[in-house]
Amino acid sequence: MDDVISKIDAEILRLTTSLIRQQQPDGSWHFCFENGIVIDAYVIILFRTLDIRNEDLIRRLHDRILAAQQPDGCWKWYADEEGGNLSASVEAYYALLFSGYSHSADEPIQLAKRYIRSKGGLGKVTSILTKALLAATGQRKWPTSISSIPLEILLFPAYFPLNFFDFSGYSRVHLTPTLIMADRKFSIKTAYTPDLSDLIVRSMDQEELDQRQNFDHRENQKLQDNIQAGLNRLIGTPRFIHEAATAKAEQFMLSRIESDGSLYSYASSTILMIFALLALGYDQQHPHITHAIEALTAMQCRSDHQTTIQNSPSTIWDTALLAYALQEAGIAGNHAAIRRAADYLLAKQQHKKADWSIHNPDTLPGGWGFSETNTINPDVDDTTAALRAIKNLSHADPSFQDSWNRGLNWILSMQNNDGGWPAFEKNTDNKMLTWVAIDGAKSAAIDPSGADLTGRTLEYLGNFAGLTIRHDFIKRGTQWLISHQEKDGSWYGRWGICYIYGTWAAITGLRAAGLPANHKTVQKGADWLLSIQNEDGGWGESCSSDRLLRYMPLGESTPSQTAWALDALIAVQPQPTAAMDKGIRRLIDSVEENKWTAVYPTGAGLPGYFYSHYHSYKYIWPLLALSHYRLKYGS
Repeated sequence: MDDVISKIDAEILRLTTSLIRQQQPDGSWHFCFENGIVIDAYVIILFRTLDIRNEDLIRRLHDRILAAQQPDGCWKWYADEEGGNLSASVEAYYALLFSGYSHSADEPIQLAKRYIRSKGGLGKVTSILTKALLAATGQRKWPTSISSIPLEILLFPAYFPLNFFDFSGYSRVHLTPTLIMADRKFSIKTAYTPDLSDLIVRSMDQEELDQRQNFDHRENQKLQDNIQAGLNRLIGTPRFIHEAATAKAEQFMLSRIESDGSLYSYASSTILMIFALLALGYDQQHPHITHAIEALTAMQCRSDHQTTIQNSPSTIWDTALLAYALQEAGIAGNHAAIRRAADYLLAKQQHKKADWSIHNPDTLPGGWGFSETNTINPDVDDTTAALRAIKNLSHADPSFQDSWNRGLNWILSMQNNDGGWPAFEKNTDNKMLTWVAIDGAKSAAIDPSGADLTGRTLEYLGNFAGLTIRHDFIKRGTQWLISHQEKDGSWYGRWGICYIYGTWAAITGLRAAGLPANHKTVQKGADWLLSIQNEDGGWGESCSSDRLLRYMPLGESTPSQTAWALDALIAVQPQPTAAMDKGIRRLIDSVEENKWTAVYPTGAGLPGYFYSHYHSYKYIWPLLALSHYRLKYGS
């Protein structure tokens, strides 16, 4: 025990010292939010299409993509992705050629071509973003799965069973520019656009027909029937209605452009918006387009070794969690580093009513977003993270008390009718939208209650806001978590990988809500975590879990997943066990390891298509787990 505590103390000191040294003058922390090679590839394709000659950036992105190629010619989202990822490989191949720094005769390109053709070629691509990019740049026709959704859906009234604002916010900002392009059959090619026809193995029309068989025909027909019913209710000539829908789609994008020029602060939707504006007839030098290009360029994360484009820099998320973790580690709330971080976060609290208020109209703004340029898209997780960070200041400073009260009120108001919490928007769980014949729709189209969001919200409300299971908010959230536990004792986590993440959030949330450690739900969850502990003492889960919807072991331990599992067990066990101490030792060793598990993505975006490696996670979660162990068990 004493040996473990001494190791923990040394590691806490090392981590806190390093973090305080890395803080920016404005109080924030800047760590890379790494999203595979997909955004890098999109930016190369966009810049070359528009003849934007940022050669240094393009060359650095090219080199990063090329370095990520696997020996068999493919690209992967994560190291253990069996068989590689066809969509990512097509994007990488296309971008490498488009950059001009790789050529068709190069061995890496030949290897990639053989891999892509062996997997069925372009016609077997399933990612809707990849399909949209290929269609927008003239490499394929617009797929029926997209063009069958009419722009007129934006005109459907709020009371109608199918409404555009029933789609999740992150779905809407990607779907709108895509529908504009598909409606106009838009494509743009230049003299330098690579010809990808040699990647076509068979007719893409037949491939799409084959893929559509994977969707339930009856459900898709119900969706199409509802769309048709909505069209029949619109008043006016077809031409007038269509022009009104086009204008509304255009205004939808323009009204959600952030001050940095991005659409909703996401690189992916910003890229689609630029192509959509071109489809609407905007000149390439229009300020909306040039400003958006500046936003994308500013999203780069550069180091001595590589450069990547972040889909949405994680500055607020990282800053909030790090300020909280440092305080849990013993750094006082009045320490200069904490005060600077709190001042930074206070300035980033949102004051605008935006899309979140459509389903939650009677609540004052008070949330926080993920990126510092994000002013209209707050989310539950970032808000509770920021509130944890400013807790110690809210008692002494009236400005922080007001901020705290508004944030707490916003969080409580965001609880879904079913008792759980969503990520971005309340009661956005229209199952009909998951019937869209687009791969990934089941995860992207709606924003339902999640175990990770509900658990982390309960942990905040219980441990920081002082609410208990006697309060209706807590009681309903607790009941939601209990009813959504998997048979094996785990919970599915939507925004992290995956069952370890969800189980950690659920257990710590239930304990903070007042469920006793010996409650059967809590014990079953803790037993499951112990049952999947690795021989080395740590924990590790494959990204494939969120696609297969069952726990898939990684076979190795990662720092963040080990920390999540330990933090959950600390919340349950009255005394440390041998298994926990073994995990603590493994965690301390893993933080400084330089191996593939240290960069394995443990952030989730879209099952099978989008995963994130947070460079901050090797600090945040180990520091929290070690600090919580020290606080509970240290003498």
